[in-house]
Amino acid sequence: MPSAVTSVPETYFLTKPTAHVPNSRLPVLVYRDVLPSPTPESICAAIEPNHWIKGGVFKHYPAHHFHSVTHELYAVFKGHSRLLLGRGPLDADSGIEVELKTGDCIVLPAGVAHCCLESSEGYEYVGLYPEGSPHWDNNFCKADEDETKLKVANAKAVPVPDSDPVFGAGGPLVEMWTAAERERVES
Repeated sequence: MPSAVTSVPETYFLTKPTAHVPNSRLPVLVYRDVLPSPTPESICAAIEPNHWIKGGVFKHYPAHHFHSVTHELYAVFKGHSRLLLGRGPLDADSGIEVELKTGDCIVLPAGVAHCCLESSEGYEYVGLYPEGSPHWDNNFCKADEDETKLKVANAKAVPVPDSDPVFGAGGPLVEMWTAAERERVES
C-alpha cells in the first residue's frame, strides 16, 4: 500500500444540511488506487486490522440514503461507478458527483447522503464500518423536518474513529476529521 504521506485522499465537503439530509462537518474522503488487485478477502485483510469491519459485499444501489449511526467505507473491487453525494431525491441542491473505480475507497461520514447513479456491469464493493459501530441504519432522505433533526443529532454524535481504514492509526482520516471536529466546536 502507498504511504499515508504520499497518498493524501481527495476531500469533498458537504457541510450544509438539506431539508431531508444531515450531511456532515467531516469531509468525504476518496483514496485513489490504494487497493492493488483487490478481492473481498484482500480488502478485509488490509482494512480490518485498522479496526474497520466488513458489513457486506454490495452492488449497484440506486436509492438515495444515508446512515445516521455510523460512518461507511466503500472499497471497490470490481468495475466502476458514479455516486451522487449530499442530497436526496426531494432536495433541489445539486450535490457532488464522484467517480470510483477498482482499487479506490471512499469514506462517507455519518449523515452524508449517497446514491449510485450509474455503474459498470458487475460493479461490486465491500462495505466496512468502524469497529464497535452499531449496525447501519438506512435513511432514504424523505423524512419530515422533526425526524431529520433527530437524524442530524444522531450523525453529529458519531465519534471520529481512532484509525484510518486504509493507513491505520497514523493515517490522514483521523487528523483531517479531528481538525474538522475541532473547527466545529470552536465556531
